[in-house]
Amino acid sequence: MENILSMLIFFPAAAATVGFLIEKDSMRQYGVVVTVVEFVLSLLLWYYFDTNATGMQFVQMLPLIDSYGIHYIVGVDGVSLFLIIMITFMTMIALIGLTETKDVKNLIITMLYLEMTMVGVFASLDLIMFYIFWELTLIPMFYIIGFWGAEKRFYAAIKFFLYTFTGSLIMLIGILYFGYIYHETTGVWSFSLLDWYNVVLPFDLQLWLFIAFFFGFAVKVPMFPFHTWLPLAHSQAPTIGSIILAAVLLKMETYGFIRFSLPLFPDASVFFVGFMATLGLIAIIYTAMVAYAQEDMKQMIAYSSISHMGVITLGVFALNVEGISGAVYLMIGHGIVSGALFMSVGVLYDRRKTKMIKEFGGLAQNMPMFALVYAVVLFASVGLPLTIGFIGEFLSLLGFFKYSPILTFIASLTIVLSVVYMLAMYKRTFFGKLVKQENKDMKDIHGRELFALGSLVVLIVALGIYPKVILDPLNTSVTQLTKVMEIKAVNEDTKEKLRALNSIGEVK
Repeated sequence: MENILSMLIFFPAAAATVGFLIEKDSMRQYGVVVTVVEFVLSLLLWYYFDTNATGMQFVQMLPLIDSYGIHYIVGVDGVSLFLIIMITFMTMIALIGLTETKDVKNLIITMLYLEMTMVGVFASLDLIMFYIFWELTLIPMFYIIGFWGAEKRFYAAIKFFLYTFTGSLIMLIGILYFGYIYHETTGVWSFSLLDWYNVVLPFDLQLWLFIAFFFGFAVKVPMFPFHTWLPLAHSQAPTIGSIILAAVLLKMETYGFIRFSLPLFPDASVFFVGFMATLGLIAIIYTAMVAYAQEDMKQMIAYSSISHMGVITLGVFALNVEGISGAVYLMIGHGIVSGALFMSVGVLYDRRKTKMIKEFGGLAQNMPMFALVYAVVLFASVGLPLTIGFIGEFLSLLGFFKYSPILTFIASLTIVLSVVYMLAMYKRTFFGKLVKQENKDMKDIHGRELFALGSLVVLIVALGIYPKVILDPLNTSVTQLTKVMEIKAVNEDTKEKLRALNSIGEVK
């Protein structure tokens, strides 16, 4: 099992390369089989994962450019483990529910290459390798939006690429400078995160490096005011592109804050809590109101995603076990729920070739199963108890409550706002009279559509009722993270704040 992470990373790419030899008519089945095997591998990773261990597991290292300390290093802990499982699961479900018909063979090959890069991001422990996988995710997603998207697909793809690539370049400067600092401190080169944990930086350097990493992560979350590329990308991307973009790619950035910014720059993280909270609050309130004004379903869900990512940001910068664990759980929950929402819009678009809410109405009469599935997903999106959305939001806000009860109250408004615009959209789509003949002819979900969406609904309810299966190993890793932050902090005030924020202890 020592090579299982490398297998998870490179198996989809190897399968994608073999896919060029597969007949077009067999490509759908081939793609599903490959993603099923990848998902099974991720479950094996979970099976052999020691939930009581605090450090990285399944660590594998191979030298690449040894003279400059650049190595292929991979490993997982409780934080990255479940995000990798989510990647493999959502990619599998996306291919099972695939509705696109244009050049399906190349689309599936592109998706498999994208899966390789996404798993690589969450498994990399060398910062140069992390950056390489991080940037490689842009290529297949750019291709998916630009080739299979809607009428403004080229503009959306270019805007997506320019925004995210520019922010990543600033982060690369920070990575290279940290490597230089490590060399000046120890006399050797290394870009290993495990080595960097041993370096304590002065406060001023932490501030500048935090800012450099911030631009790389904030653009991709995306945080206000860098968010304008996301609604356009979602509206123009094909359904499968929107599913992966919302479910996985947006989580890379908040994961980056947890994996790198918090433990490497603890003093700066405490210093910027107010600033990050402000950006999170703006995202929660502003984009929720913009979502309410949308007539395009995809645009509404896209702005809703930004609003929920604001809650995740608050959880991350609560800087305690409750908040960070809640943020990771919400990342997983939002990945499943947003993927289901975009897949549901894809079901409607596949039948009517429109995403405009005003074009529907009364669909519950001839699509009762779809109406039920959509209702469960919608309730999870607004954080209804006993759904996966509630657990993550509750823990994130609970953690942030220890920093500021007033700001937490304001942030909780996102639940009220999301209920308003989601229920309004559901009412206009599924209730009322079934007037238009095109809607009367629409058939209910069945077959692979029902299996894909039904699988997501089962997870939404199961993980809403029994979150312990994820929270236990997640809690162990997050507790260790907060201890690392306290040890690496150079200011006594920072240490005291971190102790105060973590006074309650573990999430049960």
